[in-house]
Amino acid sequence: VMRKYQQAVDAGILKVMSKMGISAVSSYHGAQIFEALGISDEVIDFSFPGTTSRISGVTYDDIARDVLDRHARAFPEAAMPRGGWYKYRRDGDYHAYEPKVWRALHKAAQDGTYEDYKAYSDIVEARPTTALRDLLEFRTDREPIDISRVEPVENITRRFNTGAMSLGALSREAHEDIARAMNVLGGRSNTGEGGEDPRRYSPDGDLRDANSKVKQVASGRFGVTPAYLAAAEELEIKIAQGSKPGEGGQLPGHKVSDYIGEMRHVMPGTPLISPPPHHDIYSIEDLSQLIFDLKAANPRARVCVKLVAAEGVGTIAAGVAKGYADIIQISGHDGGTGASPWSSIKYAGAPWELGLAETQQVLVMNSLRGRVRVRVDGGFHTARDVLVAAMLGAEEYGFGTAAMVAVGCKMARQCHLNTCPVGVATQKEELRQKFFGTPEMAVTYFTHVAMETREVLASIGVRSIDEIIGRTELLEPIESDNPRIQQLNLERVLADPDPSGVKPRKRMQPRNDRPNHEPLDDEILEALADAIDGGPPLTLDYPVCNEDRTVGARVSGAIATKHRTSTLDRPIGELRFKGSAGQSFGAFCSGGLRLVLEGEANDYVGKGMAGGEIIIKPPENARFTPHKNIIIGNTVLYGATGGRLFAAGRAGERFAVRNSGATAVIEGAGDHCCEYMTAGL
Repeated sequence: VMRKYQQAVDAGILKVMSKMGISAVSSYHGAQIFEALGISDEVIDFSFPGTTSRISGVTYDDIARDVLDRHARAFPEAAMPRGGWYKYRRDGDYHAYEPKVWRALHKAAQDGTYEDYKAYSDIVEARPTTALRDLLEFRTDREPIDISRVEPVENITRRFNTGAMSLGALSREAHEDIARAMNVLGGRSNTGEGGEDPRRYSPDGDLRDANSKVKQVASGRFGVTPAYLAAAEELEIKIAQGSKPGEGGQLPGHKVSDYIGEMRHVMPGTPLISPPPHHDIYSIEDLSQLIFDLKAANPRARVCVKLVAAEGVGTIAAGVAKGYADIIQISGHDGGTGASPWSSIKYAGAPWELGLAETQQVLVMNSLRGRVRVRVDGGFHTARDVLVAAMLGAEEYGFGTAAMVAVGCKMARQCHLNTCPVGVATQKEELRQKFFGTPEMAVTYFTHVAMETREVLASIGVRSIDEIIGRTELLEPIESDNPRIQQLNLERVLADPDPSGVKPRKRMQPRNDRPNHEPLDDEILEALADAIDGGPPLTLDYPVCNEDRTVGARVSGAIATKHRTSTLDRPIGELRFKGSAGQSFGAFCSGGLRLVLEGEANDYVGKGMAGGEIIIKPPENARFTPHKNIIIGNTVLYGATGGRLFAAGRAGERFAVRNSGATAVIEGAGDHCCEYMTAGL
């Protein structure tokens, strides 16, 4: 028994270490890679000096009483059934989606009456104190207005998003119906990490009504091609995931069917995970480069960066705004739809209320708030969640689990086992046939949330959500006799970053684009226009320097947009360059292009390459021996799905990590080459 216990503990420690990117136990010592929630300064200062604790909380006396209480419950006079920490148990721990909650939501979504929705909302409002927002209430000292003066439902539903639930975590039927619902509402669904069926985004696709407006690039690049990028209204970079921060998306091998493997460009049965050691984002500069890459590949799309609601997220958000992202998403710890391992469900992440408040405050104080939109998600149920989020600073609102429940999820909590009894979170054909959801069910639910939002806005005398964004003075802590609640301090959540009201509290400018920038690709596109439209292929020559970043990506995006494919089999042109290319040379290279560089290239050559050919060779007058010297930088061919790369020299670190289709020939590489290659040569 002791040996089994030791093995279990060791496995758990190794699991946490690997997903946090820690290779040695000594790296934990003094690292303080956690924060406390609901612990008083008295306890923190004595027992955990230096640890962040933003809302104060329990004292030593409270902890002592808890110990005695648990001891008493462990040795009762009569047996007391307990449990339910992970899976719901009657008379056990409270769950935000316990049976009476999801059944009420089913009734509201399927029967379609607003009265049924209000019954569901009342159940949620009456729950025990579960989230930080349950400790807040709207100020009642404002004069109500007639609801006819409040903005219409369709204005509100346009602010709604569904979470990044991937095709793989969810069944094809559930994923498509959620997308259809959001398209009807004018909101946005998210592909999640793992690509999307081209039939959903191709102009002639037979599933166009299920096209997801937000296409996630994530950190793993699964299924990211030029055509996928070109079809997006918004591209989301996931550098953290609220429900399991540090781990990212995880899909067990038994959920990677033939269809899912095809979408993700991997062999069926391959376990898929995105831990930090495999990311291509190591700094704010790397993130800024990826934002630049995506805007080059699809200049029409907005770029969103998804962050986790951890202490310090405000500083990161400021860097993201300075890196020219258009949207910042703050994800709370609630959720994990369809792919979370049980070891990641508890003790991971922080409430979105803390992360959102910090993000809003830092952006306003640094005069950056007017450049970006802010989105938040994590455990949203009702209009109250939407309005609290708005008052704390968010303009857009994400629903994950609620959207799944609206289309039929019964919270069996078997997502990771691939045994969902209602076909929502499984890839098994026989179980998918049991899916009974429809887009109309989700449309009904979200419409009712918007209707309730209008009612509450009218009751507090406000005509639109825009009027309350960042207005923390409209919130106040609840009055409670519970000593635990009285000990909490929400001053940091409700702090006003600009009492003068001079700085913008919401987005003012339409996009957050880099000013005065004219990429080399604009010149190339003008010359290649006829060839892309169907004319004869061209050969063009250009000098290049390290200020020319992401050369070829905008051309590849134009080819993918015109020809509806990433792997065009006819030549468009051969582009010859001389010099030292900047970051991301040939990123998202499309079929039909041949890029020849005489010189050298920086990091990220061929990132997300899908077709065509990249050739890099030293100058003819080079005095060094090619095979003994580095000619291309780090993280080359990251997430490539096809094409060919030939380099007459060595590559740097992390060569071909997550390559899932490209063929490459180089003359040497640094550390970690070919890690997590799922296809390619």
